[in-house]
Amino acid sequence: MYKFKRSFRRRLSPIGSGNLIYYRNMSLISRFISEQGKILSRRVNRLTLKQQRLITIAIKQARILSLLPFINNEKQFERIESITRVKGFIKK
Repeated sequence: MYKFKRSFRRRLSPIGSGNLIYYRNMSLISRFISEQGKILSRRVNRLTLKQQRLITIAIKQARILSLLPFINNEKQFERIESITRVKGFIKK
């Protein structure tokens, strides 16, 4: 049996050399956060280990300085409001 080498295309990092990983760079940081406000994993982001560490630190700094929410529950609050409105109409 012969083993064939798998050829794989090396994907480019989503962070270019000109982008600065900094807590105030919200356009960059927001790409690495899920809709719920969680930090996406390195495998999903396709970042190097060093870049992932810097992104994580920048996100945590932005959260502490209230530039980012810790948890994004906007959809949950909208749903609760709509349920209470519906219940209000039923009681009348």
